[in-house]
Amino acid sequence: MNTQESIIEAAIVLFNVKGYQGTSIRDIARRANVNPANIAYYFKNKQGLLEECLIYFFEPYLSFLEQETEKLENDSAQLCLIRAIRKVIYFQSKHYQLARFVWREVTIDSQTSREMMSLYLKKEQYFFTTMIQSALKENKAPVSISMIVIQLKGMLMMPYLNNLYVREVWGMIPQEPYFAEKYFHSIKTWLLVLMGTEEENASPNIKKLSV
Repeated sequence: MNTQESIIEAAIVLFNVKGYQGTSIRDIARRANVNPANIAYYFKNKQGLLEECLIYFFEPYLSFLEQETEKLENDSAQLCLIRAIRKVIYFQSKHYQLARFVWREVTIDSQTSREMMSLYLKKEQYFFTTMIQSALKENKAPVSISMIVIQLKGMLMMPYLNNLYVREVWGMIPQEPYFAEKYFHSIKTWLLVLMGTEEENASPNIKKLSV
């Protein structure tokens, strides 16, 4: 891990535990075992480091959605949507602290979150809407696309904003390997029902994504 990566990793941990406002440049430098001048060199200031952390999360996150959206011409829309959700859930579970910090930051009405809404979250909304719209056309399900997008978004964020509640209900925490598969299976079942498909009648490729 190079100096720049070490700083980002240290920032992710501290932003998650202490919050952005409660974390200083010196805290990050100490954890990363670097000189504070290194942070200024790579990121200019704490705001620049925050933006880099958001890029670190959203670039791969959105790439999963974009890849599956581009496959709509060749694959079933149901399959593309469910594959995209599986990738996102596993990515967030693997990068638990980063996901928790980012989704918490999104809920704060700040200039940074508003800029994110106009950039990353608009893209996310577009990809989900496109895949869901195509999947519903396949099954002719009379449901609100916008409501499904909102509900799906809430489900993907919830374990990281309310991890104690997840632990209370399921007896596990989002960073545990088994959680990702169980949570994915639950969302997949919910989506299939919404789209009028019984799980046993789902395509073989969707069944392969089961637990």
